[in-house]
Amino acid sequence: MAGRVGALAAGAALLVVLLELAEPHGASAKPLVPAVFVFGDSLVDVGNNNHLPKCNASCKANYPRYGVDRPRHSPTGRFSNGFNLADQLAQMLGFPESPPPLLSLPKSRLVPQMSRGGINFASGGAGLLDRTGPRVCGEVLSMTAQVGNFTDLARQWKREDRTAADLISKSLFFISVGSNDLFEYSDSPQAHDRNDTQLFLQDLVASYTSHIKDLYAAGAKKFSVVSPSLVGCCPSQRALAHDPKGPKDADKYGCLGAANNLSRQLYPMVASMLQDLSLELSCMNYSLGDAVGMAEFVFRSPNTAAYNFTELEKACCGRGYFGEGGCNPRAPLCQNRTGYVFWDGYHPTEAASAVTAKELFVDTGLFVHPINVQQLVAASQP
Repeated sequence: MAGRVGALAAGAALLVVLLELAEPHGASAKPLVPAVFVFGDSLVDVGNNNHLPKCNASCKANYPRYGVDRPRHSPTGRFSNGFNLADQLAQMLGFPESPPPLLSLPKSRLVPQMSRGGINFASGGAGLLDRTGPRVCGEVLSMTAQVGNFTDLARQWKREDRTAADLISKSLFFISVGSNDLFEYSDSPQAHDRNDTQLFLQDLVASYTSHIKDLYAAGAKKFSVVSPSLVGCCPSQRALAHDPKGPKDADKYGCLGAANNLSRQLYPMVASMLQDLSLELSCMNYSLGDAVGMAEFVFRSPNTAAYNFTELEKACCGRGYFGEGGCNPRAPLCQNRTGYVFWDGYHPTEAASAVTAKELFVDTGLFVHPINVQQLVAASQP
């Protein structure tokens, strides 16, 4: 046991060193990949929901105080005070930020943008299942729609450019999705049935498999995937766990235990699915980030040489202890935003997502398997 603890401590120390050394590749240098294509939910949406007319305001981030730490303090549709995870990983790869959102581009620019850094297809509220999102948000771009939009554009691009297939195979496909499926399911009566829960998780993995196979069929070879984090630790879920009118099961972190259990069960299933696909699909390479493990590391070690989080529970933007009432122009705002893990009731701050991006890029096996993103993009195709 003592040896295991010592090994974990040594690994944690190494991770801190790696995070300190990790720096963006530099927008002035040549990017490490031809393009980045982003799929998923609000953790990586950079403005697609702004353009969905039936999407509820609660599932948009195109108003203050979102974007308070961006240039001119302007909201862009990112569910963050500044850059989000898609931006920060793109910066590690040598781009200024995430590629632009699909729906912000005129049709004449869509195919050209595929070769000029990529496109962000992500939509806040979306999930692995098509039924996830509309009930809460009114309208989202489902993963089926996101992947379908890419495959349609890839087909057109290949017709117009003989180099398109090679560029697609060398580009990074970044996917961060699944949290909204877990949020919605954990709030349903079926969540108390063990058999139903297992079937639900299997449905998520089957859907994930289908989406990755469709992208692969369109030419994708390099996949960076991030599992859902400890969704029960979001301020909105902590509020449910500690509701004075009817508190629910709180785990050792003071989070909603049932939701976190879903995250913990899903990660190894996604890991197994990706490993199987890599054996089945020729030349497919992947990097899987264990966001559950990353979150637990931060909760256990909030203060390191690489970062200093002083608030692990509260939302920076919002009223009450857990950011009740949402983040809007009238909501109170914390001053030390680099010290908060959570920006609003559901999303991390720019500082917290930066830790995740750096871990995805340089981690040596603690939370990213089987290789990190830096190794993934450097790998040549057989």
